[in-house]
Amino acid sequence: MYNLDPIAIIESPYQEKFTVPRQPRLVPSATARVKLLGELNCFEAIRGIEQFSHLWLLFLFDKNLSAGWKPTVRPPRLGGNERIGVLASRSTFRPNGIGMSAVTLQGVEKEGEQIYLQLGSVDLVNGTPIIDIKPYLPYSDSIPDATGGYAEDEPNRSEVRFSSSALTTLQKLPQGQVQQSVIAEVLAQDPRPAYKKNRPDPREYAVNLYDLNVKFTVNEQLVTVTAIERF
Repeated sequence: MYNLDPIAIIESPYQEKFTVPRQPRLVPSATARVKLLGELNCFEAIRGIEQFSHLWLLFLFDKNLSAGWKPTVRPPRLGGNERIGVLASRSTFRPNGIGMSAVTLQGVEKEGEQIYLQLGSVDLVNGTPIIDIKPYLPYSDSIPDATGGYAEDEPNRSEVRFSSSALTTLQKLPQGQVQQSVIAEVLAQDPRPAYKKNRPDPREYAVNLYDLNVKFTVNEQLVTVTAIERF
């Protein structure tokens, strides 16, 4: 029997699973930070980490652990219909609920007694427990002739437009320009279930990013942000 205690938690704009990009670096405007916990909240534990441009984050899919797992899954990249083995996928419903992400390290900062790692684009829900952090090593971790199977290329992106009322709300926010970029990059990937794509869909959806409730509709390859409300 093994016990895993989180060494850190992530602080990100993503307040729910629905908004999280399916892989890191797909929403480059979104920044995040790792909050070190307990005995790891010290500079000794991260001494030399600034030498590396990227890190591996190992984390727990804590929102899914109670749901269990199945031997086969339906990847969104295959339209949500075709089944493949869970170990041949990056499904969040896994036997041990462990995920990994390669992320950009932008710097280290300290607020009072708390140490943070500043990160570039991540694919983790706010509050996700981190169980380990490792340097990314280009000579061994990057494999130029690797093949990606059914996920060889980046997913297609939709066009995103903002209504006048949504733009007005963003213009009033201190970080509105950055938040607009993040919203656009998230919605360009169409976070709806895979079976909804390429079908008529009159429904208005809503996602939570930062402290904003973002409402949108999708018409073929056009996503329209209809309204933005603060919590």
